[in-house]
Amino acid sequence: MADTTEGTFVSHARNDFEKDLFVLKQLVTKDFKIKYRRSFLGVAWSVLNPLLMMVVMSIVFSTLLGSNIENFPLYLILGNITYSLMSDSTSKAVTSILDAAPLLKKVKIDRFVFPVQKILFALVNFAFSLIAVAIVMLWFRVVPTWHLIWLPVCLGLLMVFCIGIGLVLSAATVFFRDVIHLWSVVLTAWNYITPVFWDFQMLLDRGAPSWTLAIVKANPMYGFVTFMRDIVLWQQNPSLGILALCTVWAVVMLVIGIIVFRKTEHKFILYI
Repeated sequence: MADTTEGTFVSHARNDFEKDLFVLKQLVTKDFKIKYRRSFLGVAWSVLNPLLMMVVMSIVFSTLLGSNIENFPLYLILGNITYSLMSDSTSKAVTSILDAAPLLKKVKIDRFVFPVQKILFALVNFAFSLIAVAIVMLWFRVVPTWHLIWLPVCLGLLMVFCIGIGLVLSAATVFFRDVIHLWSVVLTAWNYITPVFWDFQMLLDRGAPSWTLAIVKANPMYGFVTFMRDIVLWQQNPSLGILALCTVWAVVMLVIGIIVFRKTEHKFILYI
């Protein structure tokens, strides 16, 4: 009898997982079609956008900061697309439950799917920006090395981290709409304390106080941006410190996200 009950539970769990996977696939496909529908440039814009941003920022910041970083445009585009992946995915996840309100009121679907879907859709867009990175590498004659095998690890940890943030934000937004506006402010401030267009050595050279250095190093995106540059630009394995930083932040945020989301999701229907 116990074996039958256990088998039934496993069967239901498998069916629920397959259903959620199917819904995720359909939602990501739908968002992709909506984004690029009636767009003249279409997918090409996802490649051109980071390239154009890189050109503008390279001219501005190389002049203002006098950066002597080797292959600064490549350094810049890697930092920019990595931070943008987090920024874009979490920004979309913020309103994911509110946007899905009409569907949630009619169909029984695991609410967890909607914020996760926004993160995955941002990853699809990120894949196109890697074409821009390849173009820059070709221009500067930077030959890819075997260290790129770390790329799935870096992106996997970053996605887990973003899912955790997305779960917290999407749940909080249901009850407090101000989260939508506050998060945009947080992202702007976060961008400036992340070495996207400047490097950590610059802080050391200018005698930055120890508390500033500590804040920058504790910044989760410092780890992910450094991870990306290590394997693509500097062509080396990520240090154990960076790997540990990214792993800890990913796990901690996912656990927090799941706890917050699961404890509040039963009240969503009352507020959406």
